Amino acid sequence: MINIILVDDHHIVRQGIRTLLEIESDITVVGETDQQEELLFLLNERQTVDAIVMDINMPDTDGITLTKHIKNLYPGIHIIVLSMMDHEKYVSQAFEAGATAYLIKNVSRDELLFAIRFAAQGEPYICAEISFKLLRQAMKVVPSSASANATDLQINNREMEVLALTADGFTNQEIAERLFTSKRTVEGYRQSLIEKTGVRNTAALIKYAYQNGILK
Repeated sequence: MINIILVDDHHIVRQGIRTLLEIESDITVVGETDQQEELLFLLNERQTVDAIVMDINMPDTDGITLTKHIKNLYPGIHIIVLSMMDHEKYVSQAFEAGATAYLIKNVSRDELLFAIRFAAQGEPYICAEISFKLLRQAMKVVPSSASANATDLQINNREMEVLALTADGFTNQEIAERLFTSKRTVEGYRQSLIEKTGVRNTAALIKYAYQNGILK
């Protein structure tokens, strides 16, 4: 069972998330608040809290500062930031403060549930929309010769993400779970990449991507 506390300065947001989570058999909302002191009281009163779903904006503090404070007091609790802020600065600050996951508030129900379960195991997670945004920004700073190479090959954003996750050692099934798609679809992207690059297998694909600057 994953025990969750919700922290958001809007009651209607907390209520909506609680309603969504309460139908899940493996997730329990054990408290909610919009105040730092009340959150600390809840943490002190509850014997087991696995994760906190928390906004950055709060009336008496900010989620980044509070994340750092909570991680100092309760290092075993995982902080899942759920915010409207999608700028990389906030994402970076949240993870530096000790957050385990970062989501924006327009994530789907399925992605929110996946992120909670994933983060509760201590696994870092960034929602797909921010991942795509960071990937696009990273692609812009690739040297021009490499950019031309990737462009000539007509590698799209989805294929790039599959390529990056493959290079990080994820299996087709794990990539499918992260991208909320099927294993067969991921296999299709990987095969397309192999055909576009003219290599023989996945190992050669990764080697090609690094040698040609498609991955850094």
